[in-house]
Amino acid sequence: MNKHILIVGGGYVGLYTALRLQRRLQRELRDGEARITIIDPQSYMTYQPFLPEAAAGNLSPRHVVAPLRRILPKVRILNGRVTEVDHDERTVTFQPPEGAPRQVAYDVIVMAAGSISRTLPIPGLTDIGIGFKAVGEAIALRNRVLHLLDVAESTDDPEVRRKALTFVVVGAGFAGVEALAELEDMAKDSTRYYRNIKPSDLRWVLVEASNRVLPEVGPEMGKWTLEQLRERGIDVKLETRLESCTDGHVILSDGSEFDAETLVWTAGVKPSPVVNDSGLPLDERGRIKCTAMLTIAGTSDAFAAGDAAGVPDVTNPGQYCAPNAQHAVRQAKVLADNIVRHLRGQQLVEYRHKYVGSVAGLGLHQGVANVYGVKLRGFPAWFMHRTYHLSRVPTLNRKVRVVVDWTLALFFKRETISLGEMEHPREDFRAAVATTRR
Repeated sequence: MNKHILIVGGGYVGLYTALRLQRRLQRELRDGEARITIIDPQSYMTYQPFLPEAAAGNLSPRHVVAPLRRILPKVRILNGRVTEVDHDERTVTFQPPEGAPRQVAYDVIVMAAGSISRTLPIPGLTDIGIGFKAVGEAIALRNRVLHLLDVAESTDDPEVRRKALTFVVVGAGFAGVEALAELEDMAKDSTRYYRNIKPSDLRWVLVEASNRVLPEVGPEMGKWTLEQLRERGIDVKLETRLESCTDGHVILSDGSEFDAETLVWTAGVKPSPVVNDSGLPLDERGRIKCTAMLTIAGTSDAFAAGDAAGVPDVTNPGQYCAPNAQHAVRQAKVLADNIVRHLRGQQLVEYRHKYVGSVAGLGLHQGVANVYGVKLRGFPAWFMHRTYHLSRVPTLNRKVRVVVDWTLALFFKRETISLGEMEHPREDFRAAVATTRR
């Protein structure tokens, strides 16, 4: 057989597909009849549902990522980017972090490149905006919030203080609501250590273009979440768009204007750029066009799943599977099994799922859930949120580390230190060099 399976992307789909293939193709991998390669810019998979807790300091950032090389010892990991796919020739162009690009040949390809933030041409967005898809963004945002509390405590200028203590989140889906709720909870808790900052001095603004928050949990739970956020003093602006944020001056479509040092952008995602350079068929939303068997439509030896793929929802004709972690993990299992069937000349099966529901954390001991039609809120929903996602974190190693973090948090207060200088570790050294030159 001697088949080379190339997986583009090491996120949910990439990791879980490779993990299952590693298990299902043990003999073939041992005898050299099959090889598996993952290409991804990072050497780890980020478990994104835990990013809000990492940003709030409830979890160590190292515990929300899974190291690919440790989990996948029988898989070759190449760090870098795929810039082009030539499926006719069965090759991809691989750009490593250093050095010239090169061609990597394959027999079977899995497009699991995931997604990036979907942005709009809004003036000033790149000046103060930050996304919330990577662990680096989550920790940078945590450091920024805590640093701005330090700024507000140390200034006598009321305008500087007001701007520092104003935080804006655009997008009221899972990422936006959970990030805002966890960070607001952390910042409010941190004010106990400041002499001149009260919880009421903090201003949090949630901007959403539609007329509801958390559409994934249903209208009733979404309405309850909205009420909870507003009771906490969060300014939720529905049916409102961000018009401009040049130099930190935020202008919204409802006419309101104010200054803010921080703006978190979580208003949707779009397929990774490599999708457009793949030469593979795309649907009307720019995703790779797939069949229900997770094969790429009109091609052979090509599979796709996850955020970058338009997978038909066979349980809901005419609709597509939502781009979320729940689908990605389940699709990876079917995709891996279908690759094995494909290699062995067997009949492929459709991806068919049963809707489980949705859970969301809203800060410490607060949450909302709609699971199998059972609607929960408050502490029970928060506990279910943690329990569900703990069960989905890959490897026992990471599960234990997450539980240890949570257990320690029961007995010790969370850390409220900004380590923003870690993002620019050479600044002090450069300043010392400049002083020596003078």
